[in-house]
Amino acid sequence: MPSTPPDHDALRDAQSRLGVTFKDIRLLCVALTHQSYLNENPAESGESNERLEFLGDSALNYIVARYFYEKLPELPEGDLTVRRAEAVRRETLEKAARRLGMGDLLVMGRGELASGGAERSSNLANGFEALVGAVVLDRGLSAAWELVLEWLAPELDEIVAAETPKDPKSRLQELLQSRGKLPPHYRVVHISGPDNAPEFTVEVLIDGDVLGTGTAGRKVDAERAAAIEAAEELA
Repeated sequence: MPSTPPDHDALRDAQSRLGVTFKDIRLLCVALTHQSYLNENPAESGESNERLEFLGDSALNYIVARYFYEKLPELPEGDLTVRRAEAVRRETLEKAARRLGMGDLLVMGRGELASGGAERSSNLANGFEALVGAVVLDRGLSAAWELVLEWLAPELDEIVAAETPKDPKSRLQELLQSRGKLPPHYRVVHISGPDNAPEFTVEVLIDGDVLGTGTAGRKVDAERAAAIEAAEELA
């Protein structure tokens, strides 16, 4: 749980755990740098892992989608979509991050560390996504594929063997009902792209507040993505 930039030994340890040797070690440094460290050290010229997290999230979705597509050729699109959502949700990525020892690798501000940031689910999952993004840039998608399938293996195997997980919208509604809240409301806030390939952006509102946003080529998939985000926000 360092509060200073990773030194040579720390970077070597991170690469050993990952099973990846970086050509550009700077990418690994960025992947391990939480925004709180830069907030407390404004003189630092470095970059936080948030942009790599964005890239890693996209890569994870592709890798997991292709994995299920090839592994489960008999399943229709809807079942594959639900499985993919289950595989890339925060709780799933957190498990992989904990096996990797992500909390020991992330560089955080002292305030974030003091408040339990090294054990926070969002930090761990986001850090794992950032590492995937760094590997994509440094070693390519095939290396990221190997990394993801190795560290998510127990969860992927479980999802493959299980019945189709409950739809995220149903899961969110049940969560709200258990807390005595009104059902969620979904609204389309933007449609982009050509008529033959539109992309929908949907928000889900709970008690009038936007708790999740999703974007996908089908409105129902955008709603599912928004539901997943809202459920994670409520967790």
